[in-house]
Amino acid sequence: MLRAGFVSTLRPLATSGCAHAARQRQIHTFRLYSSLRSSTLSSLKSSPLSRSSFFGQSRTFLTDAKPVVYRPTQEEAWKRFGITALTVAGTIVGVNALLNRETRDALSPAERSYLHEAFQYTGGGLAITALAARTMFKNGFAFRIMSANPWVVLGVSLVGSIGTMMGAIYTPPENTVLKHTFWLGFNACQAATLSPLFFLSPAILSRAALYTAGVVGSLAYVGATAKNEKYLYMGGPLLAGVTVVALSSLAPMALPLGMRGLAITEAISLYGGLAVFSGFVLFDTQKILHNARMAETGRIPRDPLKESISLELDMINIFIRLVQILASRQNNKK
Repeated sequence: MLRAGFVSTLRPLATSGCAHAARQRQIHTFRLYSSLRSSTLSSLKSSPLSRSSFFGQSRTFLTDAKPVVYRPTQEEAWKRFGITALTVAGTIVGVNALLNRETRDALSPAERSYLHEAFQYTGGGLAITALAARTMFKNGFAFRIMSANPWVVLGVSLVGSIGTMMGAIYTPPENTVLKHTFWLGFNACQAATLSPLFFLSPAILSRAALYTAGVVGSLAYVGATAKNEKYLYMGGPLLAGVTVVALSSLAPMALPLGMRGLAITEAISLYGGLAVFSGFVLFDTQKILHNARMAETGRIPRDPLKESISLELDMINIFIRLVQILASRQNNKK
């Protein structure tokens, strides 16, 4: 899952710039998926479980192939929960204190309605993606995806995702049925891409989801309460940042890097990408409010579904990076 840069004239942002940025983010998401796929598949191949046992005992992959030797006590579990809750709350308070020192007046009814509808579509799309990905995992579709040729899978999925995304963006909002059909297809493609994540520990996925909600919620609140167009200047720098992050992901495939070089490129891809897509949440939130004001005056059509796609891609990219970071930390502890 992407952007363009631009603030002297914000109107093109809603059309070609937005679509180009969305394509960039979509392509980069598939590159991330590629690295996750290879690492997860290698761990599955080293597992004593066979392919046939997966379909009979898919639950084993959800917990772990090895028996659980140690279970945290209730006191330790509550302690971990408290640390996680404090981390999320601290993120919200810290981001608001650093980025939102000058707030605006209350949102107008048109802005509030447009923003709420965009986030409703975002939440609905993420829910559809999660449920569909879980269903694909349980019926063995994720295993077949990971066993197939990675280039064919990525090519077909990338074409399907970008095609349905462009259809949802460019279909006029008056054509409700076709527009929502493309939107459902887009979420189905995201689900097919993300379904192999369920091979990882549920604890990692739930923590990553909680952290994503905290980061995105706090940044969206900052973007909604900051002064008008305060963060819209970030479009160009964020697009440049996505390019750097994408190149850092491709560098190990094209350049003869040593271990230190690989570690640096991985850090840029993970932590740099986390910062870039967090910035996109700020940018997208203010772009939604800007487009709400333009739609209110009749300069552009009112289309909250289109606005939601960018936010959904931001959240998916942040979630994938947090999953990678948490999984790597867990592996380092072993």
